Amino acid sequence: MTKTNRRGVLGAGALALMLGLVGFGPQAQANTLDEIKARGTVRIAVDIAHPPYGMLDAKAQQTGLDIDTAKALAKDLGVNLEVVQVSGANRVPFLLSSKADLVIASFSITEERKKVISFSRPYGVIPVVILGPKDAAVADFKALDGQAISVARGTTSDIELAKAAKDTGGDARIVRYEDEATATTAIQTGQQDYLAGALSTAQTVIKQNPQRNLDIKLELAAYPMAVGLRQNEPELEAWVNEWVATNLHNGVLNGFYEHYFGQPLPAEMLTN
Repeated sequence: MTKTNRRGVLGAGALALMLGLVGFGPQAQANTLDEIKARGTVRIAVDIAHPPYGMLDAKAQQTGLDIDTAKALAKDLGVNLEVVQVSGANRVPFLLSSKADLVIASFSITEERKKVISFSRPYGVIPVVILGPKDAAVADFKALDGQAISVARGTTSDIELAKAAKDTGGDARIVRYEDEATATTAIQTGQQDYLAGALSTAQTVIKQNPQRNLDIKLELAAYPMAVGLRQNEPELEAWVNEWVATNLHNGVLNGFYEHYFGQPLPAEMLTN
């Protein structure tokens, strides 16, 4: 091969490399919003084992606050909805591996999660509480020393439970389950006497298991709830934020919340 030919090949190779690099530059970033519209389906991750956010009704149909929210979002986007079933622990991995386009799964905003994903404007709120025997005297977290508390792994309830134990120096035993359903089953069946979870979960357990004589003992925290998105998807994030703002203003999201929780969203969430 002559020097001239080598230069030509090298020049062509350099040009191809440059073009390849341009393909990975900001101008060529995938537009997930356009991809969803072209596909005709939005894949939304929902935990359907976490009433009243996600659950099955008497006819085995998916229902709940998150299901209703996902259906409304897909309808307004003009595409079909594909529900991707997740648990509290795998919501972020499913999003980051592109198994889902969005997460609507009682997904509360935390600083740790914000390091790896983005969140929309909040559309709900999740109080985190501890449920236990009605006759147990629990003035603070230290009163739970020596008690076993069930919780779903990787949830904000898990985070707050660990934080409370660390902050108070308490020695309550945290028993982690892989999803909300098994964590709540543990207290329903008497396997555990305490449960850390969302207020709505605690209320459901109390209502469905009167023989257990349970009551809410403590509130650990209250988190804003939002749609989870991958980072660096500005078009999709802007659309979702506008959708949330519109449906807070027109009362749709507040209607969903009132239907499942029997009370309106906080006033500041509706007016901001």
